[in-house]
Amino acid sequence: MRLTEKYADRKSYLKAEDYMKEERILVLDFGGQYNQLIARRVREQKVYAEIKPYDRISVGQIKAEGYKGIIFTGGPNNVNDAGSPHYDPEILNIGIPVLGICYGAQLMAYLAGGRV
Repeated sequence: MRLTEKYADRKSYLKAEDYMKEERILVLDFGGQYNQLIARRVREQKVYAEIKPYDRISVGQIKAEGYKGIIFTGGPNNVNDAGSPHYDPEILNIGIPVLGICYGAQLMAYLAGGRV
């Protein structure tokens, strides 16, 4: 097999840094202790992960940035507590896949109208 056939798609010629910029995941920080670890695991898959505090980025900004997916991280809270962090439910309707981990999974169910 010729080298040009093996790497026929353009992406195979790119360095990891190049295609890490093409695919970006937002790690939305809700105060959990594993935020950095989650982002590192995503980056190990050659996908750029960016950590942002949940209260510093709007749904509009998320859409404008062009993220391919969102990860809601864990945190020390419970969605039923009065002072627990929440997010705009519209996040679930913008057409970007969302993964919830621990508190993030609770929050997704809560935002979708479920009972936790």
